[in-house]
Amino acid sequence: MAEERRMVTVGGKGSSLSSSSVFDIASGLSRLSIDSSALSKVSSSSNSKTSKTNAPTVSASFSILSNLTPDEARASLVVLLNKLLLSSSTSAAVNQLSDIILKDVSSSSNLQISFDNTIDGVSPGDFSVAAIAGISAILDHQSSALSVITDAIAALSCEALGADISAFNLNDSGDGSSAKDVVSVASDLKILLNGSKFVNREGDEPAVSGVPVVHGKFREISRLLHSSTRVQLNSAIVSNSGSSGTASSMCTTLFSLAVALKDLGNISYNRAKHIVDSRIAGDDEFPAMLIKECPRPDQLKALFASLVSAHSDEEYVKFSHDVSSLLVMVEQIISWEALAAFLSLEGRDFITSGDTSVGEDSAKTAGKKGAKKKKILGKGTTALVQFLKDRLLSMPIQTEVSQTVMVLENLVRNFLSLLDPKDLGFDTLLKKVKDIVESNESRRLPKLPKGTRDFAKEQMAIRERAFSIITEVFKRHGAAALDTPAFEMRETLMGKYGEDSKLIYDLADQGGELCSLRYDLTVPFARYVAMNGLTSFKRYQIAKVYRRDNPSKGRYREFYQCDFDIAGQFEKMMPDFEVIKILTELLDELDIGEYEVKLNHRKLLDGMLAICGVPQEKFRTICSSIDKLDKQSFEQIKKEMVDEKGLSNEISDRIGTFVKWRGPPVELLSKLKQECSFLENNESSLALDELEIMFKALEKSKCIDRVVFDLSLARGLDYYTGVIFEAVFKGAAQVGSIAAGGRYDNLIGMFGTRQVPSVGISLGIERVFAIMEQLQKDKNQEIRATETQVLVSILGDDSALAAELVGELWHAKVKAEFMIHKKVMKHIDRARDSRIPWMVLVGERELSEGVVKLKDVVAAIDYEVPRGKLVDDLCKRLGM
Repeated sequence: MAEERRMVTVGGKGSSLSSSSVFDIASGLSRLSIDSSALSKVSSSSNSKTSKTNAPTVSASFSILSNLTPDEARASLVVLLNKLLLSSSTSAAVNQLSDIILKDVSSSSNLQISFDNTIDGVSPGDFSVAAIAGISAILDHQSSALSVITDAIAALSCEALGADISAFNLNDSGDGSSAKDVVSVASDLKILLNGSKFVNREGDEPAVSGVPVVHGKFREISRLLHSSTRVQLNSAIVSNSGSSGTASSMCTTLFSLAVALKDLGNISYNRAKHIVDSRIAGDDEFPAMLIKECPRPDQLKALFASLVSAHSDEEYVKFSHDVSSLLVMVEQIISWEALAAFLSLEGRDFITSGDTSVGEDSAKTAGKKGAKKKKILGKGTTALVQFLKDRLLSMPIQTEVSQTVMVLENLVRNFLSLLDPKDLGFDTLLKKVKDIVESNESRRLPKLPKGTRDFAKEQMAIRERAFSIITEVFKRHGAAALDTPAFEMRETLMGKYGEDSKLIYDLADQGGELCSLRYDLTVPFARYVAMNGLTSFKRYQIAKVYRRDNPSKGRYREFYQCDFDIAGQFEKMMPDFEVIKILTELLDELDIGEYEVKLNHRKLLDGMLAICGVPQEKFRTICSSIDKLDKQSFEQIKKEMVDEKGLSNEISDRIGTFVKWRGPPVELLSKLKQECSFLENNESSLALDELEIMFKALEKSKCIDRVVFDLSLARGLDYYTGVIFEAVFKGAAQVGSIAAGGRYDNLIGMFGTRQVPSVGISLGIERVFAIMEQLQKDKNQEIRATETQVLVSILGDDSALAAELVGELWHAKVKAEFMIHKKVMKHIDRARDSRIPWMVLVGERELSEGVVKLKDVVAAIDYEVPRGKLVDDLCKRLGM
């Protein structure tokens, strides 16, 4: 009924065209109207332009739309009209087009446009862009809906197949290595399947385990399409010369959508076929005709090849049409998958339950069966199945019950109409699926901020052991502990980190002070020394730092650093030697495997840059480029130095010669001393003398074999003035740098006090933890989360006795827990699961005889001990 259709108005003040509006108008679900003020504005603008120019009139034919579907053609004309209104085009063009659209598009279900017609003032390029934008609007609307529906259908298939859904156990790692949409799809599927007893009965099925990745990619591309389409729908016509670029740009997004659709269709077909083959085909009441009607992968492949060819030939309108056809085909596949899954789960009961026409008894029967299924289907899929049954029962099936095949054919038609985006019932289904997922929002796990993470008890056990080792090494070298605030005055941090200053987390102005979260522990240490007028201080600090970085594997926004610094005037190069020695001790005692310490000298680096001809004012920025050599090739770095930082090719090539030098410290030092250019430069000559002193000390302390002299090491931070170094893990795990540091003689003086020479090291403990955790997994070692030595087990309900016994053990400094339960195996299981070595068991017999039973859990040996000697006997056994 046309009078009940929603009205969509274009051209009005503040009005905008959405993909849903274009889809509804194109599908005949809504009527179009044009704001009268827009027509008046166009008319006046046109008259003004006519008086000033006699530009030739351009005409374009409707023939561009001749190969499109009626819906696509309608959508194209609606978008073109809106663009003309936004462009203040000639009133003749607007009036001509609006008359056609209002008559033949909005008011009729059949397209009556003559493709021989032309529109004055509209170029073929304008028509093409409008056509692609119109088709994109249809694709946007349908993709958004499909991304919701297809997850729900996949959930039904998982239950129909009894599939293993362990692949859905995904969490956002917080470091950027997890795809947001992949995790989101997995989360939605777990909500739909929550409580299901149908799943996890069979082995892994690729068409199920691949759902998060395939569906997640489709969701991501759909969102990208929505953003780009929204812009195109509400933008004016560009110049004819720019229309080609606009068309190409839009089709780039559509090409990504086509790839995602192809993958989505293939995985859906595979699930449907598996359901038919394993669940339905063997049952006479569920004929295999289901899958025969479904579009096949070879049809998907052929259509995809066609659109690829059109894109290659720059036939962008045809390409867009093919992508739209591909989406329709994928919708059909998913509809058949839905039917196969539904019939597998409900088919026998649903078809043979009696009268399948609309009837109260039938509805009650279906309702009872739905309630029965509710106990074993997932909470979300139960609601979805019941909704589908209720909707299907409201659709008449004109046939006899005994004719099961005829019933099934009618059911197929009714079911597929529910999944037709043009059907009024589709929006109801879509809303139902969204409600099911969103109603579980309160049960959805809360989300961590990006770049952060929690640590489970097993991880904390590793971290605490590592912190204990690190603290012991630091104390061995005479360091005192220091703690500083998590945030500093912004002025304290700014200007200390070079190009990395952009990564500082600024805080909102609270109380009239501009503050920022600390970027590292070195600058706060320097601030502390300056504030307190210290001239000598050896300190360590283990604390969290914060960086507004893009998380990636092994890189977080919040993480621990372990710092050791020596401030003050000491014997030449001996503090530098000591921090290198400390670094090797830390990594050796943490037992992470092979590593190397790359070492260089900032003055040697500056001398090298001067020798190569780099202007002094560019030293720091060129150092930042060189510092990337561990991640990028020299050709990439050279391009940056030449194109972005203004060096000549000759200077860059000279730098490339030197930064490739690396090797054993003493050998490379000797080679550098034979280079006259290094000896003639004051900075590099001084650096070589200092390195010679330090290398001798490292040799005597037997740790120089861990050190590699590397002229490519630059360390981009501005405050380094002397030796710089970086430890790199050489094992299988790719974690990058695990520690770094150097000399910074001028940093403390930057706070307006006297200069206090300093050198320090920072251990990237998060990456070390990642290595330690991986080593534990590789060795299949169970990590004990607690240090509990004894479990006090009360076989009954005497809580006072539990408090008495465990209190005595706590008083004796024994690490103990207690448990009250009547079944002895519950206690033993608790001790085994927690790997508690000893148990104290007390039941009625032990109480009456005045004894307790000690149990060696590992050896499974019991000892009886007098109650009064419990603590002494247990302490001896524990070696206390």
